[in-house]
Amino acid sequence: MKFDLPRAAAILVLIVAIGAGGLIGGGMMPLQTTLMMVVPSMLVFGGLAFAIGVKHGEFRSTHA
Repeated sequence: MKFDLPRAAAILVLIVAIGAGGLIGGGMMPLQTTLMMVVPSMLVFGGLAFAIGVKHGEFRSTHA
């Protein structure tokens, strides 16, 4: 399976949606807190981890 940017972004959003759904469904914290604080931080962290992973993969493919 080849990953292009739209497919990778969709997978990231799906993972965040599943995590947010679990937090909301589990009643672990108020809905307002989950949607205004947790979900945006999950998206930012996922985006940063994705960017670092892409750069690391580029480094490994050129220096192997």
